[in-house]
Amino acid sequence: MAEPLTKKQILDATEQVLRKFGLEKTSVVDVAKALNVSHGTLYRHFKSKATLKEAVAERWLHEVSVPLASIVDKEGSAIEKVRMWLEKLIHIKQTKASEDPELFAMYNALAEENVESIEKHIKELISQLAEIVEEGVNAGEFQNDNINEKASAIFFATARFHHPALAKEWTSPNIKKEFNVVFDIIKFGIVKNIK
Repeated sequence: MAEPLTKKQILDATEQVLRKFGLEKTSVVDVAKALNVSHGTLYRHFKSKATLKEAVAERWLHEVSVPLASIVDKEGSAIEKVRMWLEKLIHIKQTKASEDPELFAMYNALAEENVESIEKHIKELISQLAEIVEEGVNAGEFQNDNINEKASAIFFATARFHHPALAKEWTSPNIKKEFNVVFDIIKFGIVKNIK
């Protein structure tokens, strides 16, 4: 008797089929063929092609947020952790874009089709930043005002360096210098008694 098909196997196969045929041309039947099962078998796990594509997008977004979560629990000053977190986010996105630009573009298109997934992902990232900001406020390192607004402002102020729509700008020779300037402004805006 064959082993039952797992969601991970289906998502892995979907990713390979998407890579082969592209976002528009991939069908549930293609994924089923890649797994040597009937398409009905896939519908036991995912109710539609849309939910399958959404699951693939969510997994890809999750691969971005998981390594960032470990930074929240690290030792160190809050401002160092904010910088480390931002640099890690930027590194993850820029590495994905440079190593496989076609797949990066496809995943971004896939994620854009799933607005709820993107919103959930952004909320998760801002929540991670908010934990670091709250730690800084509690330690007396950061100014004591709205933590969630501050975390959102940090995230959106640095969007140029991690938002997929701006990926073409990431190859600029001045991108690191520009990040440093933006980060200094962020630091000035949140750290208490900065000189």
